[in-house]
Amino acid sequence: MYPPEAADRVRLVRRAMTLGFSLEELSKILMVRDRGGSPCRQVQALAVRKLAELDKQIEDLVALRGQMKTIVAQWQTQLNGTPHGQPARLLETLILPPSGEDQSK
Repeated sequence: MYPPEAADRVRLVRRAMTLGFSLEELSKILMVRDRGGSPCRQVQALAVRKLAELDKQIEDLVALRGQMKTIVAQWQTQLNGTPHGQPARLLETLILPPSGEDQSK
């Protein structure tokens, strides 16, 4: 059985990784701490950066969700106008610019 400190360290590392910290980052931070240093400001700066990255990912996902909603609706319309058993060529529409978008981009 591991000593309680080791179990706490494992829980700390697991939780930090779920928040986006890498093993490399944690290793550096924990080495500083284990040597008596105080990496708190470094940890805070990393967390702030990770939060900004997370916000950007969410923004990108929301935009992607909007695009998918538009595509799904367009495909439904296209399917409704396609006779049963005939190809609707849904995927081919992905190579065309979305409706309303400038084609010169």
